[in-house]
Amino acid sequence: MKKLFLYIPKLEDLWFREQMLSDEETMSYNHKWGGTIDFPKTKWNDWYSYWVKTIGNNRLYRYLVNDNGDFIGEIAYHKDEDTNYYMTNIIIYSKYRNLGYGRIGLGLLIDIAKENGITELYDDIAIDNKAIKLFIDFGFYEIYRTDDIIMMKKDL
Repeated sequence: MKKLFLYIPKLEDLWFREQMLSDEETMSYNHKWGGTIDFPKTKWNDWYSYWVKTIGNNRLYRYLVNDNGDFIGEIAYHKDEDTNYYMTNIIIYSKYRNLGYGRIGLGLLIDIAKENGITELYDDIAIDNKAIKLFIDFGFYEIYRTDDIIMMKKDL
């Protein structure tokens, strides 16, 4: 059985996030909002301070790492300031997709959110994203939809 481990990235590890966000296949789920995302080294310090160095319960960011030490993807949650929803984020690097890593990563994200006292998780998934089925398999359910997204919720 495949195993993944959670890893708190160091600032210099953000090359992997930059690589994922610039990869068209990895970011294909984001096509409606522009696809790839520019994440140059000049943005790393501020982003890292907010997402990784700031300790608290309002956000969490981790890399997914396999037995070989390869970075596979990322998981995160953050408390949205407008809705107070804890929004999830999971990205699996394209070359590791369809190998079960998304399922493992989402399970790890749910577990760590529970451990941190989070009682509900949400995700706004593009209406044409096949990951919707994965979220339903984990007990997320639709709370509303628009022409662009399905807002999913899971009670922990």
